[in-house]
Amino acid sequence: TIVLLEIQVKPEAIDEMKAFLQRILPDTRAYDGCQGVDIYDNLDDTGNLVFYQRWDSRQHYEKYLAWRTDIGTANQLRAMAASPPSIRYFERVDA
Repeated sequence: TIVLLEIQVKPEAIDEMKAFLQRILPDTRAYDGCQGVDIYDNLDDTGNLVFYQRWDSRQHYEKYLAWRTDIGTANQLRAMAASPPSIRYFERVDA
């Protein structure tokens, strides 16, 4: 399962967000079901970040997201965002 999380970071919080992600991503990558996470900064819109995540299943990601919410990490991320994040789920198409 591919999870795309897109977030627009407040201009004044870009450096803070990058430092924050460097601190929390080791735990994300070690979380049960996580196959990998890569983050991309939009070349035409600085601070527009796309998280390209590979998970064993949507259920694994949703369990992870509930954990991040419970421990307050999701709220910290939202505080640096200019708008609510977008989360979309994808599965490979055999074509």
